[in-house]
Amino acid sequence: MSHIIWKGNDSRTIKGLIISKLPAISKPGIRTERIEIDGVDGDIINELGYEAYDKTLEISLSYNYDIDEVIKYFTGDGKLILSNEEDKYYKARIIGQIDYESLLRFKTATVTFHVQPFKYKVNEKSVTGKDTVEVNNVGLENSKPIIKLTGDGTVNFYLNEKQIFTYTFDSDKVVYIDSEIQDAYYENKLKNRNMTGEFPILNSGKNNIRCENATIEIFPNSRWL
Repeated sequence: MSHIIWKGNDSRTIKGLIISKLPAISKPGIRTERIEIDGVDGDIINELGYEAYDKTLEISLSYNYDIDEVIKYFTGDGKLILSNEEDKYYKARIIGQIDYESLLRFKTATVTFHVQPFKYKVNEKSVTGKDTVEVNNVGLENSKPIIKLTGDGTVNFYLNEKQIFTYTFDSDKVVYIDSEIQDAYYENKLKNRNMTGEFPILNSGKNNIRCENATIEIFPNSRWL
């Protein structure tokens, strides 16, 4: 039976709710910029990244439904897991109106989730090591990890033998390097000024990390399109 897990809550626990049709597995489109130059044949297409897009599922009601519980369930934003891709989750938000009148009268309606282009591994674990660590991005796309460094002084961070950044610790001996949001921070304090270089991006597959004189914990954020 089809189901979803929305913000950690399984649709099968919602009284009377049936997920009657899941959206197809699809790939997001690419944003592009088209440039035409006088005197040059054709045009130039620049790729600007992948688009967020919509996934629509169909819902229905069984005889013992609780409509208030259904309405409460389909709100907000969070992680969405679909039962036809149960090992991955989307970052999603419910947009637009849900026709609950149709749901009550005809026992069917649609729900649209606005999802970000990448999907991520469910229950992925971090990897920890001292000075060096090997991390596996099991996704098929490059990923933007979250890295926790614990140390002192100035440390150099290497990814696959290439130096990516230098970080200088202050009185806080811990920092998080978040490649997805492009920030270095600890608790509520930004630490970007302590960092010189780039935010690391993991290749698909195994990656070797070296950061001497520091303990490394890395969450790979494995992802797919």
